[in-house]
Amino acid sequence: MSHTPLLDLIDTPPQLRALDKAQLPQLAAELRSFLLESVGKTGGHFASNLGAVELTVALHYVYDTPNDKLVWDVGHQSYPHKILTGRKNQMHTMRQYGGLAGFPKRSESAYDAFGVGHSSTSIGAALGMAVADKLACKSNRSVAIIGDGAMTAGQAFEALNCAGDMDVDLLVILNDNEMSISPNVGALPKYLASNVVRDMHGLLSTIKAQSSKVLDKLPGAMEIAQKVEHKIKSLASEADHVKQSLSLFENFGFDYTGPVDGHDVVQLVGVLKELRGKKGPQLLHVITKKGNGYKLAENDPVKYHAVANLPKDGMPSENKPAAVVKPTYTQVFGQWLCDQAAADSRLIAITPAMREGSGLVAFEQQFPDRYFDVGIAEQHAVTFAGGLACEGAKPVVAIYSTFLQRAYDQLVHDVALQNLPVMFAVDRAGIVGADGPTHAGLYDLSFLRCIPNMVIAAPSDENECRLLLSTCYRLDTPSVVRYPRGSGCGATVSDGLDTVAVGKGIIKRRGSRTAVIAFGSMVQPALQAAAALDATVADMRFVKPLDEELILELAQSHDYIVTAEENAEQGGAGSAVLEVLAKHGICKPVLLLGVADVVTEHGAADKLLDDLGLSAAAMRQRISTWQQSL
Repeated sequence: MSHTPLLDLIDTPPQLRALDKAQLPQLAAELRSFLLESVGKTGGHFASNLGAVELTVALHYVYDTPNDKLVWDVGHQSYPHKILTGRKNQMHTMRQYGGLAGFPKRSESAYDAFGVGHSSTSIGAALGMAVADKLACKSNRSVAIIGDGAMTAGQAFEALNCAGDMDVDLLVILNDNEMSISPNVGALPKYLASNVVRDMHGLLSTIKAQSSKVLDKLPGAMEIAQKVEHKIKSLASEADHVKQSLSLFENFGFDYTGPVDGHDVVQLVGVLKELRGKKGPQLLHVITKKGNGYKLAENDPVKYHAVANLPKDGMPSENKPAAVVKPTYTQVFGQWLCDQAAADSRLIAITPAMREGSGLVAFEQQFPDRYFDVGIAEQHAVTFAGGLACEGAKPVVAIYSTFLQRAYDQLVHDVALQNLPVMFAVDRAGIVGADGPTHAGLYDLSFLRCIPNMVIAAPSDENECRLLLSTCYRLDTPSVVRYPRGSGCGATVSDGLDTVAVGKGIIKRRGSRTAVIAFGSMVQPALQAAAALDATVADMRFVKPLDEELILELAQSHDYIVTAEENAEQGGAGSAVLEVLAKHGICKPVLLLGVADVVTEHGAADKLLDDLGLSAAAMRQRISTWQQSL
């Protein structure tokens, strides 16, 4: 066990604020040690939390939380915040069923001001809180803590643009560690990395932090110091690149401070105290190191972005050779992409900052000129793909289901209405497990199938995934192939680029009386349930267009119809089957198996699917109970 005598005395921020400022470096060291031990056992987001320890301590030391609001962007870095806000003794339950969520969650703690999970929402949310407090004549302060990766997204700049033109007290902290999950891309990170700017502002910040106590006691000295500071800025701005750097955030209407060393907790406290007393929009630029204090994570923050656990040798178990060699759906996609690109020079791959997660590492290495990471900018990714398609390219957008939600307008207007041949490889469709409801892909079938010109495929195993990827890529229309996280049943995957008939399903098992019309990941559990029920199972392959002929044949030859999908019941694939039956005037008992109208929890995927009635055993029981009730 870690030796944490000071941290042991801290359960809530008021106790933290009772410490002497000189004790804060020790507290930060103990907090980092506790964090290493905790995440080492439970797994979870790792490098980002190590990099935010001192900043978290300083924020809770200076600000009157929870009256003052801290809004953490994405929330990958919120573990130190949870430890200091009454949840230290629950950290062993992190991301487990019934335990702490991996992200800030309003229902979990009064200190979690805003529920997050997706990037670039913090500034807008904190601005809303600041405006509400102003209208209510409250003196509370709102702080948005956003990383340089999340700052590349358009929503962050929309909020900056709005806030800078408002008379509101708001602090935006730009936590600059030169990383998102992968290394940052684009012009903004290059701008932030300007050594000249960092040196100049680092000097100014150091002068201000170290001399404030003395200057406060000398009549007129602070005014003189401020004039000197402005003079230094004026001289520095004579160089064009420095001038641009000094003016970017100031042109948005923010008073810029920094860069400041994000691992000097005492200096951070001094700067934050000064900023808390200032009026209007403020931006503090903090420099941190992702994985700080753990050399393996410092040297490879991508690998250590999240870990399963940390054994004694320091290597995350997920990075060791796996005992089971079944390829994941992501790996199947990555291999197919490389093979298809070798066969067709028109293929271009696009990702919104998810190179590793979407399986694009090998593609980038083999086809660097045809690989585009556009940063955390899902909307731009889709419109960019549309533009490529207009000029004869065949773009493939690799994106998670939960992140595709953020680009719905572009999906409709910039791709589908123009009937452009953009293929979307939609990963993490369905339940995702420990990441919880913000990352669950439970709505894509519902929001996709109403879009004209769209083809939607849902593979039932790994080989079907490759077949359907090849099939949809050949189309001259928008298409989606949606597949779950992790591995399937271990099907042998071909190495060809074969295709199947669009909109045609197949019978996987013949039975009597009951027909289960299954989609994607639900085919395998449906087959297991059907063995005990003597039911027919159809693998529909496509959600749109539906195989109406197969549905009608099953409806006419069976007494009971069951649909199964790992998607919301409302408006999903089951609803599409009901529409077909209604159109043809067929009235048969139909049971829809999908995710009910609830917000799902976090935890092991198998446990969640069983609770939702979508495991093989739960399906069998639900079907039997339903039939007995008729």
